[in-house]
Amino acid sequence: MPLCGKSLDMLWLRGQGYRVLGVELSVIAVRDFFSGQGKSPAHSRSDKFECCEAEGIRILCADFFDLSKEDMAQVCAVYDRASLVALPPEMRARHARHLVDILPAGSQVLLVTFDYPQEQMPGPPFAVSVDEVQALYSPYAAVRLLAQQDILDRQPRFKARGVTRMQENIFLLTLR
Repeated sequence: MPLCGKSLDMLWLRGQGYRVLGVELSVIAVRDFFSGQGKSPAHSRSDKFECCEAEGIRILCADFFDLSKEDMAQVCAVYDRASLVALPPEMRARHARHLVDILPAGSQVLLVTFDYPQEQMPGPPFAVSVDEVQALYSPYAAVRLLAQQDILDRQPRFKARGVTRMQENIFLLTLR
């Protein structure tokens, strides 16, 4: 999970039997994630990042762009619920290219984006359209739109910020 923060999705994935690898720049978020779960992670350090691990959840305190193919050699799937939408438009192509460069061929990415009138809310999360996802990833992956749903009524905080339309899009990307 790139830019995992202290997402409880990591607990759900672990509960499904997956080993979880998160990447997060903020040491505070990593510490808060483990302490919020009552876990005392083991700590290790490499030349590039610190690693915190407990009960099948491993989080690298690292800049996503510092990760290499070697770091991701055992990864076969990515859950991106928050990283692409957290980035401003000028960073997204670099993020997408780096992700596909460090993952093994055949890896799958479950990508969640939001689409709304960007001028109504500055972000993050930023609006990322279906067309933008296609443009970013189709040179490197098969892109399949799995679901689209109107979520504005379930997101009162966005309504309160003046957003009039919000759609969640869920994609499956399969890297070539």
